[in-house]
Amino acid sequence: MGVWLAPINMVSLFFLSEPMGVWIALLANIAMLLNLPVILYDRGFSKLMALPHLIPWTLLILLLIFARPQAVGVYDAYLWVLLATNVVSLVFDYPDAIKWLKGDRKAAGR
Repeated sequence: MGVWLAPINMVSLFFLSEPMGVWIALLANIAMLLNLPVILYDRGFSKLMALPHLIPWTLLILLLIFARPQAVGVYDAYLWVLLATNVVSLVFDYPDAIKWLKGDRKAAGR
């Protein structure tokens, strides 16, 4: 997560001046910021961390599929990588969120 997922989403901050760059950066990073209190509360990683990803990254994926901004070169390549990264993340996040809502509340390593 810290090696790929977080850095790929944070790279969006380098593209703020590109078409829809602010919206993409906001949706990409708000989920991670919302996880800071979760990490502190749980003193580690838990399935609760999936919940803050669901809405912003689902909206981001829909935006990148159905309202993709005009992009060329590095920005275009980045949007494809961002899309793929967050699709894979949500494949894990939706089941983890359901497990957490059903009571699986232990943090990793506990």
